[in-house]
Amino acid sequence: FRMTPQPGVPAEEAGAAVAAESSTGTWTTVWTDGLTSLDNYKGRCYDIEPVAGEENQYIAYVAYPLDLFEEGSVTNLFTSIVGNVFGFKALRALRLEDLRIPPAYSKTFQGPPHGIQVERDKLNKYGRPLLGCTIKPKLGLSAKNYGRAVYECLRGGLDFTKDDE
Repeated sequence: FRMTPQPGVPAEEAGAAVAAESSTGTWTTVWTDGLTSLDNYKGRCYDIEPVAGEENQYIAYVAYPLDLFEEGSVTNLFTSIVGNVFGFKALRALRLEDLRIPPAYSKTFQGPPHGIQVERDKLNKYGRPLLGCTIKPKLGLSAKNYGRAVYECLRGGLDFTKDDE
């Protein structure tokens, strides 16, 4: 994470707060804290480096135990890491700049039911990128007007359209 702590907040404290808030931390003590050992789920800020040429900006390196995340769930991974932490009051600014996923976790993702070759065979399109779009507005079009928009997209050269909902 690239972070800018609020004035008066040490970088080490801000880094630890980012690790806690993006894993097991909460803004208050809750009675359910005693019902489990949170050590298996806590993110840890293991290094902080100042950003060269930027005043009061730091790179906070945070490691998360794999037990924190649901296997095979991109949604769970990202909501855990980039959820409430961006509104954290100890920080003036925060940005996720890099994410490394260990092979052990990557292997829990099953991937699509079939590959690009099946899609190309269905469309009879080879030797070039496939081009598609999402119809907008995503809500409010009648079936007739939605169909008309799809027709115009395909007639104009797109290979597919996608429903946003």
